[in-house]
Amino acid sequence: MTEKDTHVPSLHEWLGGAEVLNALMVKFYERVSADELLRPLFGDMPADHPRHVADFVGEVLGGSQAYTVSRGGHATMLAHHFGKNISEAQRRRWVNLLLDTADEIGLPSDPEFRSALVAYLEWGSRLAVMNSKLPAETVADPATPMPHWSWGVPGGPYKPEQE
Repeated sequence: MTEKDTHVPSLHEWLGGAEVLNALMVKFYERVSADELLRPLFGDMPADHPRHVADFVGEVLGGSQAYTVSRGGHATMLAHHFGKNISEAQRRRWVNLLLDTADEIGLPSDPEFRSALVAYLEWGSRLAVMNSKLPAETVADPATPMPHWSWGVPGGPYKPEQE
């Protein structure tokens, strides 16, 4: 068995890298902007919002530290949610639209990847709802570490035995 056979890619690598993640977020936020339930949260979204979210999610999933370098890390993302009062219905719609968009653009659909992706989206979106209930003037600790998400229990992607 070679090192290549035993290498477990990051989730970021497995989904196709920064270019694919950026395409996902561009397409996803087009849907968000048109969604009646989510529009109130994202109506004033700057044009570069999808790129910033792609950079953040990419970093969490094992990609480059582009978000931390350009935006300031996890504390910055937390601060974007303070005072937004995100409802459970909005959270669920956000997750479902993102997963629908992932299917639409052809993100990997293997159970191991999707399990890890859904776990991260559920965890992160629930954290966003919690933080959204804090007053808008809340200040996040700049030392808050960036989360890092990996394969979890499956331990990596399913790779069928080669015959």
